[in-house]
Amino acid sequence: MITRRNLLLAGTAGVAGVAATVAAAGLARRGSDRPPKQPAAQSTKEPMTISYGDDESQVADLYLPEGDGKVPVAVVIHGGFWMSSYGRELSTPLAEDLAKQGIAGYAIEYRRVGNGGGWPATFEDVAAAIDKLADQPRLDLGKVVAVGHSAGGQLAVWAAGRPGLPQGAPGATPRVVLAGAVSQAGVLDLVNAYDEQLGGDAVSAFLGTTPAKDRKRYQLASPYERLPLKVPVALVHGTRDGQVPIEQSRRYRDAALAKGDQVKLTELEHVGHFELIDPDDKAWQTCRAETKRLLET
Repeated sequence: MITRRNLLLAGTAGVAGVAATVAAAGLARRGSDRPPKQPAAQSTKEPMTISYGDDESQVADLYLPEGDGKVPVAVVIHGGFWMSSYGRELSTPLAEDLAKQGIAGYAIEYRRVGNGGGWPATFEDVAAAIDKLADQPRLDLGKVVAVGHSAGGQLAVWAAGRPGLPQGAPGATPRVVLAGAVSQAGVLDLVNAYDEQLGGDAVSAFLGTTPAKDRKRYQLASPYERLPLKVPVALVHGTRDGQVPIEQSRRYRDAALAKGDQVKLTELEHVGHFELIDPDDKAWQTCRAETKRLLET
């Protein structure tokens, strides 16, 4: 039976995902991947919910550390192959964990494919959510990084490169400039992801076209196509990821180094896809450490 749990395993788009769902479930049974655990219990301190638009998906939860001083920020962007089936419940446990470490965790929601998202709405939402941080007096806007998982990794690294976008492109001219990005098994080369049919037709559904029909759109959206970003990027990827192959991160690393960018890839042996968003797993602790490193650079 195709359940929501199985769909999460598959990470596929719409009806095209049935076959991939079965295959992904098989991968999980073989131990190469597994779904995330239940979210960790929420602390007694409630997040601040921030609206950055009129749509119900244009909201974000800001978890602030204890105290009154200025704090650095991590923008946490959830994945789910940009589909409306998945939301920020995947990222709020990570944002809360970051707040316990003295970092403001900002779990953003955005319009996705199926509820008004895709090109250009998703990009405009991510940009607007990040720029909304400028209105928060406790935040150190000189120390803001993005942390994104899977499809959220694409959005996180894309957001870090916003200053280099051409005038008029979605997300250009940022109010808040990111100091770096952490990609957790990110889909960083959208042309390659389309060619390999990662998530079935997820990439073409997200961008509303194919590379052959509109290569310029892919050049604006894909972090791989935006190199050099001139912003430090940390890549964390499990060697047994059955959803987003580690070659996505390796390709990005090699291309980024060739263009002179600062990039570090941490390959986690025997780790799949979802451990990276489990706040109790060592894989997430690696991502958190990379977030701290970029904030201290």
